[in-house]
Amino acid sequence: MKLLNPNKPDYSFLDEKSRNLMLKTIEYFENRGKSKLLDDDHNKVWYSEFLEFQKKEKAFSILMTPKGYGESDSRWDSTRIMEFNNLLGFYGLAYWYTWQVSMLGLSPIWISKNETLKKRTAKLLEDGEIFAFGLSEKEHGADLIGSDMMLTKNPDGSYTANGDKFYIGNGNKAAIVSTFGKLKTDRREEFVFFAVDSRHKNYNLVQNIVTSQNYVAEFQVKDYPITEEDILSVGREAWDTSLSTIAFCKVNLGWGSIGICEHAFYESITHASKRRLFNQYVTEFTQVKQLFMDAYCRLIAMKHFAYRANDYMRTASDKDKRYLLFNPMVKMKVTTQGQDVVGHLWDIIAAKGLNKDQYFEMAIRDIQMLPKLEGTVHVNMVLVLRFMKNFFFDKDISLPKIPMSREAKDDTYLFNQGATTKGFDKIKFHDYEEVYKEFANLPNVKTFIEQTKSFKDFLEFAYPDNSQREDIDFMLTIGEMFTLVAYGMLVLENAKLDKEDMDVVNLIFDVFVRDFTKYASIVYSKASVHETQQKHLLGIFKKSTPNKEKFDKVYNDYILSLAGVYEMKA
Repeated sequence: MKLLNPNKPDYSFLDEKSRNLMLKTIEYFENRGKSKLLDDDHNKVWYSEFLEFQKKEKAFSILMTPKGYGESDSRWDSTRIMEFNNLLGFYGLAYWYTWQVSMLGLSPIWISKNETLKKRTAKLLEDGEIFAFGLSEKEHGADLIGSDMMLTKNPDGSYTANGDKFYIGNGNKAAIVSTFGKLKTDRREEFVFFAVDSRHKNYNLVQNIVTSQNYVAEFQVKDYPITEEDILSVGREAWDTSLSTIAFCKVNLGWGSIGICEHAFYESITHASKRRLFNQYVTEFTQVKQLFMDAYCRLIAMKHFAYRANDYMRTASDKDKRYLLFNPMVKMKVTTQGQDVVGHLWDIIAAKGLNKDQYFEMAIRDIQMLPKLEGTVHVNMVLVLRFMKNFFFDKDISLPKIPMSREAKDDTYLFNQGATTKGFDKIKFHDYEEVYKEFANLPNVKTFIEQTKSFKDFLEFAYPDNSQREDIDFMLTIGEMFTLVAYGMLVLENAKLDKEDMDVVNLIFDVFVRDFTKYASIVYSKASVHETQQKHLLGIFKKSTPNKEKFDKVYNDYILSLAGVYEMKA
């Protein structure tokens, strides 16, 4: 697995049109240069130039128009979507953000049965417009049940919308804001999604609630006229639409994090390799080597997991919904690992990371945001915990082995997921133990297997009691241990498909072994933990297996070799 290198980008697996779009995007940012990039960030300049670029190149139209609604080759292709995510994160989270919230806004439209609005949306995309997702509210956040946005049906069959929304990215310029609320009729209230235009006179843009290049809006609609052509979905369909949208859009956050980490890594290794302190280069310090190694291993694992999770999402069906575990993990686990990566790098370059002429100064701030978007880490962890029992104790060995899915195709199932909050107890997983056995010859994978066995025993023979399960902090740490097992499984699967160097894989699991021990020690120290639980937790306390020769080989061949490889043009 390689880091993105804009000087030598490899998009050979993409079709020509997609490949050219990626290359033009790199060219756009590199021609603008780092000084302009940073100045616009510091001065909070609305990214109109970037939006003009995407309009000219039809970037959003190419990438976010499903088959049948645009050009003859239009498709919703998750592979090229994640590559574009990676690119925008690499150059700046603000550019990624306007793309992400456009995708959120578009998804309820593509999920809907409103063909008239779909055709209009395709034309708006072709014209270079952006979109927004009107879900959250000031008083209720993303609590859908508490939504105060109200759509009232009038005697003539038309509707009137009244209410306000908060935290709405692109809310200042969106051609369509897919808005969630409640439909009030004579007999009852139902959930509803409907479309509004930010340019309409009954749409009141109250304020930008953030201080950044982004516009994250508070807006109000007052007596806003809505017709049947503006209705996207009603009742259970509207509820499912909101959750289905988030289910596949949240993976973008992991890829945004990966892009940030890659750019930050280049700056850090190049700076450290040139810096001499106490008569030696910083990259020769023992503690710096370990920090770079941990940062690199975490970053490579992030990419392996996110690529593999994409395979499960692209091949999903009503009979195979394993992606509903892995997608929240791309949002939750990959983004928190990104925080660790930037944290390790910051420990190395220290004060340099705060310099106003460094991309790293943006990375420090932006990497913290991603775990907080599209549901906090805690919310996604609670979701992930619902899969733990079946993952460990009710495996389905008949499930197909998922191939690498990089082909150009329309991922139509994403718009036909159905009820994404029902039937979690019926979702089964393949045998994680079989995946790990293939790599048991690697010392740190072998140790990780032993830790996983102890954790499974803990769940089987000393499962948290009622009071412990009510302790959210307690269960979140249990969730971290479960997540680590599922995370490692997909890392190994993709490492095999990608033909990763096994020395790198072994060092990735050096990190995972230490993480597993850390989480176990947190649970062990809880006052409520009893003796039987302590016994099983002690089985997770393991040391990774060092190998200086292979450590040095990976450090020199994969990390030091990145020094000076890429630096953004001034």
